[in-house]
Amino acid sequence: MTVDLDAYLARVGYHGPVEPRLEVLDALHLAHATTIPFENLDILLGRPVRLDLPSLQGKLVRDRRGGYCFEHNTLFAAALETVGFGVTRLGARVRFGTRGVAARTHMVLLVQADGEGRLADVGFGGGSILRSLPMAPGPVVDQFGWRFRLVDDDGARVVQTLRPRGWIDLYAFTFEPQYQVDYEMANHFTSTHPSSPFTRTLTAQLCAPERSLILRGRKLIEETPTGETASEVREDELLDVLAERFTLSFPPGTRFDAPIP
Repeated sequence: MTVDLDAYLARVGYHGPVEPRLEVLDALHLAHATTIPFENLDILLGRPVRLDLPSLQGKLVRDRRGGYCFEHNTLFAAALETVGFGVTRLGARVRFGTRGVAARTHMVLLVQADGEGRLADVGFGGGSILRSLPMAPGPVVDQFGWRFRLVDDDGARVVQTLRPRGWIDLYAFTFEPQYQVDYEMANHFTSTHPSSPFTRTLTAQLCAPERSLILRGRKLIEETPTGETASEVREDELLDVLAERFTLSFPPGTRFDAPIP
């Protein structure tokens, strides 16, 4: 199935050229990453996370909701392929500064643009890449003050970001193509297993070039390349914060019943 490209482009507010060139890839990447929020709220509402394209178009495009990596990058990959890009879907192991071996519970994309392989990822949330990255390890890429690089690590490619405490690993991936069934399995774990952070902690994130806004539990964090500030959100403020800061609107009285740390 193909994505409704016109509806998708309207959702992300993109009005530029639509052809498979690197500058178009980066413009679409930035538009998506700064418009559609990262969030796990359906899980806390007891709703399944569906990865078929009609469900994703209904949720993220028509209903103006967000989602997490499998939802974001599945939709983005379909949009890119409709434009004419070549896309290979990959699996990644989240590190977030740790070196332990985690399951492949993150989805990233290898996109061919202007004869070059590029890493695309609109589904990692706050502090992640806003435009595509070159796949070659080594060079530091500055994106609106956020700095990233790819390094090799024992056969894997690792995405790193520079923070005030130094370079930290975001995630590691290999180039083995992943299939829909691989993501369905990972999505089932991520959305249902009691040890998954997404079944335990409310999460909403929305990027902008100059900052990332993160709601984790009841802590609201504004993160920039040089530091962060945090404040607490009262229970009676939660729906207003989701609507006003993250563009996520829910009916009055909506409760997210998973335990919040």
